[in-house]
Amino acid sequence: MQYTESKRKMPDDLKRCVKFHGHICPGLIYGYRVAKEAMRLMDIGHSVDEEVVAICENDSCAVDALQVILGTVAGKGNLIIKDFGKNAYTVLSRSKRQAYRFSRKTRYSYKGIAGREFKRLDEAVATGKASDDDRQELKRLKIDDLLARPFKEIFTTRKVSFKEPLYATLAPSEPCAVCGEMTMATKMVKLSGGRKVCMPCSGKSRK
Repeated sequence: MQYTESKRKMPDDLKRCVKFHGHICPGLIYGYRVAKEAMRLMDIGHSVDEEVVAICENDSCAVDALQVILGTVAGKGNLIIKDFGKNAYTVLSRSKRQAYRFSRKTRYSYKGIAGREFKRLDEAVATGKASDDDRQELKRLKIDDLLARPFKEIFTTRKVSFKEPLYATLAPSEPCAVCGEMTMATKMVKLSGGRKVCMPCSGKSRK
């Protein structure tokens, strides 16, 4: 779906999320709304290093919006994914010593004048009777509604105790004694005889 089909103008920061993620979808909007609310509550900005950390309890589309808006990414070590399959996200600020957990409320239901149309389309998709146009229209309705709806109607927000996570581990690399490829020293397996090998080769060496 092209978002130009919608009547709602896309904010510039959401455009960046869409460009990074590859498309727009309701899941991306969930992450976008969480990131914006976390920034508002803690008065934080885009994380240059590891000053902001996101702990995500799923690996859904929402995570990409958190990466773009908050700067919480795997490569810096300030994105932690615990894939419990839960629509829940904890964002913490090291400098503010604060943390908030955002969990999505019960099953999504559309409100407003388009409620009957949403219900019809949702039922059509659930029963396998929806056309491609129906699916696109349902997605558009969800996206527009998620952007317009008050945050508290979508997520439960709870301030949680601040438990500062460890910073990303830095360690020198050494060549694996079997394959010769450079491997983070702290991730290597030490075999009998003192040889250090990478994890994949440690399995081969024991055969």
